[in-house]
Amino acid sequence: MPAAFPKQLLITAPFFLLIFLFATGNCFGQQNAATSANHFKFKTVIIDAGHGGKDPGSHGAYSKEKNVSLSIAKKLRDAINDEMGGIKVVMTRSTDVFIELHKRTDIANDNNGNLFISIHCNSSPQRKGSSRGTLLLVYGFHRSQEQREALRENASIFIEKDYKEKYNGYGDNAAVNTIVLNAFQQKYRKQSIQFGDLVDNQFRKTNGRHSLGVKEQGVLVLAQSGMPAVLVETGFINNPSDEEYLNSASGQNEIVRSILTALKQYRNNLEGN
Repeated sequence: MPAAFPKQLLITAPFFLLIFLFATGNCFGQQNAATSANHFKFKTVIIDAGHGGKDPGSHGAYSKEKNVSLSIAKKLRDAINDEMGGIKVVMTRSTDVFIELHKRTDIANDNNGNLFISIHCNSSPQRKGSSRGTLLLVYGFHRSQEQREALRENASIFIEKDYKEKYNGYGDNAAVNTIVLNAFQQKYRKQSIQFGDLVDNQFRKTNGRHSLGVKEQGVLVLAQSGMPAVLVETGFINNPSDEEYLNSASGQNEIVRSILTALKQYRNNLEGN
């Protein structure tokens, strides 16, 4: 065997192949039906109602973002409970209380969430604005280190009974850990964009809403969530038309139905692979 190849490199070579397969979604457990016992199960959704308590968020002519986001979040929770059996829903807040951003992500990470959905209302600088429509946000790459820290703290890596064997001794080697965390990060970013696209498609094609699309932004609550995460701007609360829609039962129900439909599609895509 040539001396130019260090023994450690030869030992870890299969691991790098595993990471490549993992990052591209082609893990061994997904290839063979015989390994269905290890097949990924989508179990926990974190719903984050933006703002709350002393933090009202954006204002419209007669309503506050904190109240609209909470109402939509609670309706979404109830819809998931009614229609998606086996899914656990965790709310970062279910009343009008102020929850610090880092505590929201702590709640998400401590509950081993599979998806973080943050509900908000948008606003433009004007008191009465003309900007309208929806927007889906995923975390920006310039905050990637924060998400890597969240991934390191997320127990979802450790709940797999054979994680040390599967990830070549995760926790024992800093270089290997970085590769593993990068793989998770790329996978979760891809899934965040996928879910954002599904919601956006429902908003536009099913509800006929104007949409600003899926965009990258340095949102702390997304970057510090160790899981796929999307912030949903449901409309511009300082636009009179959007504000009326956001405060109406029919508008909130449409928003919830769009997110719920996208969530079902997202779960099917994950568990079907």
